[in-house]
Amino acid sequence: MNEVFKELSAKFPALYFLKIEAEEYADISEKYEISAVPSFILIKNDRPVDRIEGAKAAELTNTVAKHAKGVLNKFSVNTTTATETIKPVKDLNSRLKALINSAPVMIFIKGTPQQPRCGFSRQLIDILTQQKVKYSSFNILADEDVRQGLKSYSDWPTFPQVYINGELMGGLDIIKEMIASGEFKELLPKEKDLSTRLQELIEKQPVMVFIKGTPEEPRCGFSRQLISILNNRHVKYGYFDILSDDEVRQGLKAHVDWPTFPMLFYKGELLGGLDIVKEMIESGEFDQVLTA
Repeated sequence: MNEVFKELSAKFPALYFLKIEAEEYADISEKYEISAVPSFILIKNDRPVDRIEGAKAAELTNTVAKHAKGVLNKFSVNTTTATETIKPVKDLNSRLKALINSAPVMIFIKGTPQQPRCGFSRQLIDILTQQKVKYSSFNILADEDVRQGLKSYSDWPTFPQVYINGELMGGLDIIKEMIASGEFKELLPKEKDLSTRLQELIEKQPVMVFIKGTPEEPRCGFSRQLISILNNRHVKYGYFDILSDDEVRQGLKAHVDWPTFPMLFYKGELLGGLDIVKEMIESGEFDQVLTA
């Protein structure tokens, strides 16, 4: 959504765009009743006139365009662009599957483990902490596509949701019952040392990239450039979002002695980061390695 926001600010210069971190400005968040992130508030004459909650690119584009017309008629929405930002169901399902399988224990919650945004999510975090369960999490308030899509994908209407080895266990009440019966502990994957886990991730696909965000929504410019290069060259690859697991993020740096992201691996061997990939492409070495 950062890219969409940036594009809209360039497309509608007659409007003033401002981005703030909701948690750092609690007074503003309270004033405008922010209950989800991201949230977009349109203000005219010091009064809110419209709002969009969640990562709804098409709705945001159309809403901004509607209000921009009242400021300067020459600005109009490009409906083709707005339509193209909507993720096809097939692509969304692939992304959901990747997220669910991105860690042995994966939870989808409102907020983060450090700052849960609802009581059920908070209870789940407390329970997993008490049980000393290692897990990764996804904040559904940060992505409306994931929030709504996961309900249909797993046929489970509420959050939080807990997955073990890619299989849905259920919500908070189910987890409580499984813990009481002892079943939950039995289902937990046997803990692997970090080095083994990292190597398994590296070798998960012949071509693996470790990036910030996802191929559909990269969270940094370097990751975005690398994904663009791979897509333009029609390279099939797997990926891991390092923002979803800080243990992997920090451990991988030491594991391969490479300090920055993104990282690109081929058949378990580190090729390097974005600059190395660009150099390999210029020399012709990149295509030779990937077709060897």
